[in-house]
Amino acid sequence: MSVYVYSITAAGHPRNLDGLTGVGPDPTALRTVSAGPLCAVVSDAPEELRPKRRDLIAHQAVQERLMADGTVLPLRFGLTAPDDDAVRAALEQRRDEYVQRLAELEGCAEYHLKAAIAEDVLLGEILRESPEARQLNDDIKAGSGSPDLPLALGELVAQEVLARHHALASGIIEALRPHARQERISEPTGDDFLNASFLVDEAHRELFLTAEKGLINELGTEFDFRLHGPLPAYSFV
Repeated sequence: MSVYVYSITAAGHPRNLDGLTGVGPDPTALRTVSAGPLCAVVSDAPEELRPKRRDLIAHQAVQERLMADGTVLPLRFGLTAPDDDAVRAALEQRRDEYVQRLAELEGCAEYHLKAAIAEDVLLGEILRESPEARQLNDDIKAGSGSPDLPLALGELVAQEVLARHHALASGIIEALRPHARQERISEPTGDDFLNASFLVDEAHRELFLTAEKGLINELGTEFDFRLHGPLPAYSFV
């Protein structure tokens, strides 16, 4: 039977998994597969696995339980192997890589930050600060000039929004970077201009959180900051 793989830990990790079960409609007990200094947490894999809320929660619960007792390499949802021997072989083949990564992640957690600013606020700033945009807007309101003016204004505003989003994201990252070991920047979605993950160690955790709160106070209520953490370091495995 194929196995579902949740995480990799050091062999000496406590791995207190009492009360947790695996993914799937008929979840089985969690167990471990060991190879030298490494250990993988696995369960029997269901025949069909889809990212249902129940299974995502079960997967995350394993990571959080392990993280509470030591360093963990959290694997992405949906990873399976043909059997325990295949898992053991993978641990042996990538032994040095996994051991090194566990050492690098020791005492660290991931913090995931998304940020947005209200569109009307940003548009108001552009019209106040860009003479060209303000003139185009005034001409459109007055009904004068070319019928192409709305298109020209739309293109100018889009360029300004992109530039300001980039500047805002860069400023936030620069402010938080001194308190993080690593960062991973992802493409923002929806109204967000920032989608970033930071790897933060215990010694810098309070400094990181204080810096993030300082940014909220500095930038004001027009900004929507959503910080999630501490999380298993998915982005840095």
